[in-house]
Amino acid sequence: MSPQKRVKNSQIPKRTSRRSNSYQTNLLAWKLKENLSNSKSISKHGQNSPVEDYEHADADELTEDALKIAMRYFEKGSFKTSWNKDKTLEKHLKTVENVAWKNGLAPEGIDILLNVALSGKFGSAVNSQILRCMIPATLISEESVVKAVSWLCTGKCCGSTKILFYRWLVAMFDFIDHKEKINLLYGFFFASLQDDALGMQPYLHALLSLYKFFVPTLISVSLPIKKKIYFKNSENLWKTALVAVRQRNQGLSSEPLKLMLGSANVRPGKRKWNSHSLIPVLNSSSHSKEYGKKGMCLSDYLCSNTPFPVEQLKSFPQLLQNIHCLELPSQMGAVLNNSLLLHYINCVRDESVLLRLYHWLNQTLQEECLWYKVNNYQCEKEFTSFLDTIIKAECFLQEGFYSCEAFLYKSLPLWDGFCCRSQFLQLVSWIPFTSFSEVKPFIFDHLAQLFFTSTIYFKCSVLENLKELLQNWLLWLSMDIHMKTVMDSSLETTFSGSMKSVFELIHYVGWLSTNALRLESNSTFLLHFVLDFYEKVCDIYINYNLPLVVLFPPGIFYLALLSMDSSILNQLCYIMHRYRNNLIAAKKNELVLKIKSEFIFSSKTYQEYNHYLTAMVGCLWTSKPFQKGSYFDPEVFKKIGVAKYKTSLNLVHHPALLNYAISFLLKEWPEERTVNLSSIRGKKWNGYLDYLFSEGLQGLKHFIQSSICHSSVP
Repeated sequence: MSPQKRVKNSQIPKRTSRRSNSYQTNLLAWKLKENLSNSKSISKHGQNSPVEDYEHADADELTEDALKIAMRYFEKGSFKTSWNKDKTLEKHLKTVENVAWKNGLAPEGIDILLNVALSGKFGSAVNSQILRCMIPATLISEESVVKAVSWLCTGKCCGSTKILFYRWLVAMFDFIDHKEKINLLYGFFFASLQDDALGMQPYLHALLSLYKFFVPTLISVSLPIKKKIYFKNSENLWKTALVAVRQRNQGLSSEPLKLMLGSANVRPGKRKWNSHSLIPVLNSSSHSKEYGKKGMCLSDYLCSNTPFPVEQLKSFPQLLQNIHCLELPSQMGAVLNNSLLLHYINCVRDESVLLRLYHWLNQTLQEECLWYKVNNYQCEKEFTSFLDTIIKAECFLQEGFYSCEAFLYKSLPLWDGFCCRSQFLQLVSWIPFTSFSEVKPFIFDHLAQLFFTSTIYFKCSVLENLKELLQNWLLWLSMDIHMKTVMDSSLETTFSGSMKSVFELIHYVGWLSTNALRLESNSTFLLHFVLDFYEKVCDIYINYNLPLVVLFPPGIFYLALLSMDSSILNQLCYIMHRYRNNLIAAKKNELVLKIKSEFIFSSKTYQEYNHYLTAMVGCLWTSKPFQKGSYFDPEVFKKIGVAKYKTSLNLVHHPALLNYAISFLLKEWPEERTVNLSSIRGKKWNGYLDYLFSEGLQGLKHFIQSSICHSSVP
């Protein structure tokens, strides 16, 4: 149908179309709004001269006449040609494009152009150009979409045109006046994705996986196992134009375009940017249809065989009673603010639920990220709150979201290391278990660049969150210790391969720590965080039942051994004590079971530990430090003027314990006028040890009791 000529009075022109009444109502509403908009425009420019008003009106009429001619040309055209060779085609295409990008197209125009683009009347280049400029001024008729889908069954349009149409349909879904008939076509949409040109689009993999989960017999295409979440924002192609059209037609607005259009109310829905409005409200479609429209009382509804709506879920016992028939919300993002639904996800482990949640998270994070998606409604406080909600859900489930991992891939190269720092690093700590070598180029290499160029406080934060990441990986792996392969992992690696990933993570943190301590002049504050990480590492075998023992690098060990801080030395002693217990337990299990574990402990690990143990006993107890073969060169002490370095590092003279020795002598022999540290030997030595232990140096106590023979008192 050709567009009707616009009138300049308040009377609404009659329609000649035989479309549904609801469609006519929407078009009438649109025309009324358009006339009101025109009247506002006339009022705004009321002081213009009559000549200017006449020229403005004349220009509008010329534009609309040109649009009518162009629409008639496309509607009646029945030949394929190249738009850059046909000047008439090029002219009409330019006219449609200019009107669409300036004011948007009426529903009738959208209807005509959909038929033209999908009927194959013109070449694929022309069809793509038409689809790209289909910007609605207000509504899109459901009937137009249904007819467009029917054209897909004729095979008259190429694969690229089909892909572009699906992207347009997803982006414009909220502009369609009705959804009932479109909902009936979902089976066709998903089944059509088996086409290679459509199904292999990365942002459709998750939809195919979801549909294959429910109806595996209808999906024959093989899906890549390693793919997780690859949804893209299909609205980007038209989003700028939609914003521009709305600003011209309804006035300038700084809010993002988020329209919620219905059949009787043509008005953009406003969303104030905050974490609570960004996360959808719990809503189940069948509940609104059956319970709301039919006027059923609650008791009748609960006794029926229909799914239990999430709106009525108020307690954990109620969840247990209805877990088999619970109807999930229409938008899975709503579960993030509901602990009961998080319980459901954690218990049921429904793949379709996670796929839907990952889809929503991936798209929302991409649209709202402050540092790589520039919008005029940026607000760090609200985005930070949104990330906190996601992290809270991950902590509740004790499992990271793959969508957040994909978000890190994209955003980390652009992150400044400051904006939302705490939340961003917590997302790193919840990266799902994977091959470290695969994620290192995308996450950890970029993180290292920020790590070395940032402040000491940033370095400490990174180390703390990497410790949390290690713990999360260890907890996940400890649940599968008896499995030959890692379940629910995209890698399908062997258990030894999983241990290799953990080993590589620990080695990476050791490399970061060693270099960071050099950059920060051997900071005691930073060294505390480094040793906190290795407190987790030293107990992997016993605490997590995983066959892995990894020692810290020499640069960390000797720096802690020679530290002037007593808490550092005490922490080092405790770590060495725990390493000893883990190595003994591993050796004992091998001897008892008379079999080697999958991840074999090398003799080098035991040799390295013995080397560290010898150095510590030599320094703290026997006053014979750094014997032949030591990593540390004793000549260093001579260069800095410490001649008697052998006795300068024992429990009495060690710089970290010197204050304790003096306090011990003053407490036990207050009458002495001079303090003679060399007098602490024999019985005084035993008393001095008890004094050290009473002062809270429990790490030192455990190390001495487990690694040193008490008969060898100096």
